Amino acid sequence: MATVLPNSRTEPDGSAVVRVLSYNVRSLRDDEDALARVIRACAPDLVLIQEAPRFFRWRKHAARLAAKTDLFVLSGGATAAGPLLLCSLRVTVERTQDVLLPLVQGQHRRGFATAVVTIGGARFGALSCHLSLSDAERPTQAGLLIDQITAMDVPYAVVAGDLNETPAGRSFQRIAQQMQDCWATAPWGGENTFDPDRPRRRIDAVFASHGIEVLGCGVPFDHPGVSPADLRAASDHLPVLAALRIPAVLPAFAGS
Repeated sequence: MATVLPNSRTEPDGSAVVRVLSYNVRSLRDDEDALARVIRACAPDLVLIQEAPRFFRWRKHAARLAAKTDLFVLSGGATAAGPLLLCSLRVTVERTQDVLLPLVQGQHRRGFATAVVTIGGARFGALSCHLSLSDAERPTQAGLLIDQITAMDVPYAVVAGDLNETPAGRSFQRIAQQMQDCWATAPWGGENTFDPDRPRRRIDAVFASHGIEVLGCGVPFDHPGVSPADLRAASDHLPVLAALRIPAVLPAFAGS
């Protein structure tokens, strides 16, 4: 197993090697500089965030994190009830949509941050999610997630988020039946994501459509520039980094 994931690049055939990072950032309540160092070291093309700031000056907080990580705000935040998308300059944006899920009395509002993007000749959808703490509510949300991916009408899709349950859970399995569970497909780095001090559960994941080649996926414990101290200080979750080769469906733009 390689110790370093492949770098982002556009292949001669227009397919794109894309780095995707999923991260629950706990509303930036922890060490924001440590968080920024981890994200920068992972060199992602897309960051699918959960628990982005949702209240006072939330746009300012999102913009500050983007600036610290040399990325740009793509969609989400309070308008998606917490999920947020950041992207690099490799990404060309076709459209974005923030989706609020039905509110269940006594539960937090949940939502999806979504976008349709191109990198090189690859066109695909991206969706960041944070499913409910309620065992009864999560399966319905997983079904709505699959419906949303279908409604995006894209050749390929990448989904990432905090599922609040392990791979044995009904909601996790429902998504994994429709898409590749990237860590299970090509494990790399660490498996468990919660909590940072003694990670014992894998409740954060990256999923990819069938047809996308998963080059590696996992917690970037040994990734160059990512320190154990920063991983512990940045959030109450560990990030998941995936390298994906997404087939071309469009002519590649020069310099992508």
